[in-house]
Amino acid sequence: MTDLTHLATPGAEIEVRVTPKASRNRVTLQDGTIRVYVTTAPENGKANAAVQKLLAKSLGLAKSRLTLIRGQTSRDKTFRLD
Repeated sequence: MTDLTHLATPGAEIEVRVTPKASRNRVTLQDGTIRVYVTTAPENGKANAAVQKLLAKSLGLAKSRLTLIRGQTSRDKTFRLD
């Protein structure tokens, strides 16, 4: 998993590109874009919860410190670090 602890500053907005129903869970950094792959299907917010958990782990934070502020139903999401 990619180490993103250098991005963990309070108040930061982190933009990610999500791929649901992937073969395995992982976080990558490609050309300056954070990509999150989750095995969960995008139904009833399950994929969003999986993305939040995986991103928090990469940032070295508790998942409760990340808030989804944009992209509830989109593949492009923005999380704010509280």
